[in-house]
Amino acid sequence: MNAVQVRSAEKALSVGTWLIVFGAMLYSVLTVTPLAAAHTPDRWAWTAPILPLVVDAAVVIVVRLDAVLARLGGHGGKWPIALRWMTGCMTLALNVADSALKNDLVGVAVHAVAPLLLIVTAETGLAYRRAITAAVVELEAKQQAEREARERAAIERREEAARRAREEREHTAALAREQREHEARLAREQAEREATARREEREREQARERAEREERERQEREREQLRVERERREREAAERAERDRRERVERERRERAEREQRAARERAALLSGGPVTDKLPEDDARAIVAAAQAEGLSVRQAAELCGWSVGWVSTRYAELRGSVNGVPVDLAGTSHG
Repeated sequence: MNAVQVRSAEKALSVGTWLIVFGAMLYSVLTVTPLAAAHTPDRWAWTAPILPLVVDAAVVIVVRLDAVLARLGGHGGKWPIALRWMTGCMTLALNVADSALKNDLVGVAVHAVAPLLLIVTAETGLAYRRAITAAVVELEAKQQAEREARERAAIERREEAARRAREEREHTAALAREQREHEARLAREQAEREATARREEREREQARERAEREERERQEREREQLRVERERREREAAERAERDRRERVERERRERAEREQRAARERAALLSGGPVTDKLPEDDARAIVAAAQAEGLSVRQAAELCGWSVGWVSTRYAELRGSVNGVPVDLAGTSHG
């Protein structure tokens, strides 16, 4: 028998036991309630179902706890046995009491079936559970012994495999050590050859770099000389341009000063004539008005010098000074600046 079969037997026993218990409880409630109601005052007749329910609850407790104790391999002592038989006898007595009081032997036999079946089932279920528990313990002990035997065999196999593996590793390690020594010797020889080749390559590279560096330095010197020469020429050109610019500015300043002096002399000559009584020719009058305006003379003074009217002179002043929105500026009252 294996664990699955044991669990199946336990399940069948548990299901059958509880079916009998609940069937007996239901039958007991239906049988005892009328008896209890007949021997209870009318005002308390509604309490009749309580008595069979209490007794049946005690039966449920006994069956359930017996199942738990039997599964754990324990024993509750005398009191559980007393409670189990007392509840069974109470259930039996309550179920057959009504028929017994009526001297109905058939009724007594019929109503005794469920309580007796409940009592015997409880005892039998307890015995079955204890037997199953003992069988389970024996089966677990056997399985534990088998597991231990398998584990010992597995340990021995692992130790043998480990011994063989250790020997193989030692043999492999010896071969690997010889192989490494041979490879190391070859690697040293190869490294020496490579080192020699690298040294020669490095010397060639250094010579090539030295030659390239000397060539770059020569080119740098040439470029530096060219740059210095170009900067010198640019500086000389800039100095010549600055000198020419200063000479041109100085020449323009002298020419402007000469023009201003010449214009001042011309204005002075035009204005030196003093007031006239007759109109001068228009070209002469315009020249005098321009000179007067440049010297800051008033419109009236300019009119006296050229002999023309103040309005005409004012119009020429406006032309010389510009106009505002096309309206001539009347400078008749302008005083000598």
